[in-house]
Amino acid sequence: MEKYKLFDAEYKFASIIWDNEPINSTELVRLCADKLGWKKSTTYTVLKKLSDRAILQNKDAVVTALVKREDVQRYESNAVVEKSFNGSLPKFLTAFLGDRKITEQEAEELKQIIEEAVK
Repeated sequence: MEKYKLFDAEYKFASIIWDNEPINSTELVRLCADKLGWKKSTTYTVLKKLSDRAILQNKDAVVTALVKREDVQRYESNAVVEKSFNGSLPKFLTAFLGDRKITEQEAEELKQIIEEAVK
């Protein structure tokens, strides 16, 4: 699962690809300059690093993701729960919600998610 660990800059970079894939590498360089302030060399360095880790693919100057955004988000969420809350979802939710109120609709959505996870 360590495969899915991305540093903040890598996640922002991958998000550009998830939002635009398949994307030509020239267009990717332009987007990274606009959104991240990166030079062409930085873009290609990070692209190679994530391609070597089989997270992205650069084939014939077309970049695509080999890993879904949801898989990375699931890994990151699980890592936070494990690290900060000793694996306890109730402790995580208590800390996450704090004094925040949720709508009835959000509560119903959460109940449905929990019921489906129990099955």
